Amino acid sequence: MTELVHLAVVDGVATITLDSPHNKNALSQQLTSELLAHLETADSDDAVRVIVVRSALDVFCSGADLSEATSVGMKVGAQRMVDVQRAIVANSKPIVTRVAGPVRAGGIGIVAASDISIAGHSATFALTEVRLGLAAATISLTVIPRLTDRAASLTFLTGDSFDGVEAANLGLVTQSVPDAEVDYALSETLKSLLKGAPQGLRESKKLLNRELLADIDARGTELAELSASLFGSPAAQEAMLAFLNRKKK
Repeated sequence: MTELVHLAVVDGVATITLDSPHNKNALSQQLTSELLAHLETADSDDAVRVIVVRSALDVFCSGADLSEATSVGMKVGAQRMVDVQRAIVANSKPIVTRVAGPVRAGGIGIVAASDISIAGHSATFALTEVRLGLAAATISLTVIPRLTDRAASLTFLTGDSFDGVEAANLGLVTQSVPDAEVDYALSETLKSLLKGAPQGLRESKKLLNRELLADIDARGTELAELSASLFGSPAAQEAMLAFLNRKKK
């Protein structure tokens, strides 16, 4: 089985790279399982000071794996999305996402759960669940706290796409820079983070994420069950199959 998520550690930075080109880094059970395993490995490695999550592709993440959702259901997949967000929020190391290209639906949960997110101006985001008879249930745990009430209503209800500049204005990402400057901005952020003492970084992150982590623990299972039930509904199944058939044409 080909590995879909890679882990490399260099000079205190663990880089976790999403690399599933056949489905544009869709959140399949295999991808989320490998992502969780690498997050745990990096968390427990004393040589790691900071974690970066990025994509090897020109797409960051296309959202849920709809082929999997229409064949085996989303009971496991929905809970995995809660688990991934929790693993990011609860990780003892700061996690920075490098965002380039499209980010859709569940992929936005990874961005929102991260401590710092840096996006290129041309990156695009969309909470497309509403157009498939779904709701952004599991990722609401981390996405809604990043947005104003008005921004949450606009993005959740319309499903419209918006670019990296707007994502920064809405609070979804920390910083948006011209595409050619993403790696420089990431490097400068990592330099600053690496100046922090491990204990200082760990305890500061705990303070910042205490309420978010408590909410994930309190409501995660409930929202995973809601998500799985929506994915299994006739309306969503019909919409997802229609979408998949359009892609094949």
